[in-house]
Amino acid sequence: MNTAEKSSKTRTDSPDAKDPLNLYDEVFHARLLIGSAMYPSPDVMRRAIVASGAELVTVSLRRENAGGSGAAFINILKNAAVNFLPNTAGCHTVKEAVTTAQMGRELFGVSRVKLEVIGRSGCLNPDLFALTEAARILIEDGFRVYPYVTDDLSACEKLMNVGCRVLMPWAAPIGTGKGPINPYALKMLREEFPDTPLIADAGIGAPSHAARLAELGFDGILLNTAIAKAGDPVLMAKAFRNAFDAGRDGYHAGLMPESDLAAPSTPEFGTPFSPFS
Repeated sequence: MNTAEKSSKTRTDSPDAKDPLNLYDEVFHARLLIGSAMYPSPDVMRRAIVASGAELVTVSLRRENAGGSGAAFINILKNAAVNFLPNTAGCHTVKEAVTTAQMGRELFGVSRVKLEVIGRSGCLNPDLFALTEAARILIEDGFRVYPYVTDDLSACEKLMNVGCRVLMPWAAPIGTGKGPINPYALKMLREEFPDTPLIADAGIGAPSHAARLAELGFDGILLNTAIAKAGDPVLMAKAFRNAFDAGRDGYHAGLMPESDLAAPSTPEFGTPFSPFS
């Protein structure tokens, strides 16, 4: 294990200090993971990351390099006291994804990787067959794979069978902002894999979506566009953080079950009434 990974950088002001998140035996105290692309400026990116409380930040190998602006970008993230989660965004084949992941390990010095193998460019959905094969190869090579997958139960099970200990199912296709389009499938994932960390990834557009995913029992969320493209990315990052915390509290408190029939909140028996009414 890399030295940098043994001592993960953690937020001391996290509201989840007593509710840690264990990912591949690394302990984190923030349940928002955040992307580093599309911000209006490096300073806004840094302040949004701090406001989100995130400890894991995704970085794309397709936009960074070992020197020049890439090195400056990496230094900004290091100064924000976060942990790198390199991703393979834009990869369409097993070979491309594996090579990109290996480059990320060399550049950032970590074996974590958010694994993306895109099938169709139009909806940016994962190629589930290539994703599973790439995950198998990388896990055998010592990587800690965070796979971007659909909400398909069988696909998630196959990823676990090749060694994935974290799943990152989408809420909706990347960049759509639709929120959880299939709550039933997401709920089934939680019920079928109660001990596997589930991080909702992609399609999250509003803080209410974050709360809903937390209420479904998800352990965390990863998002980028909804924060980076907001009118005030820093305030939006704070809103998502608070919304997920509220939803998680609701999940653990026990949500009120839905009913098709109305029910009075005041009991009918013992209610005072006038004999003259």
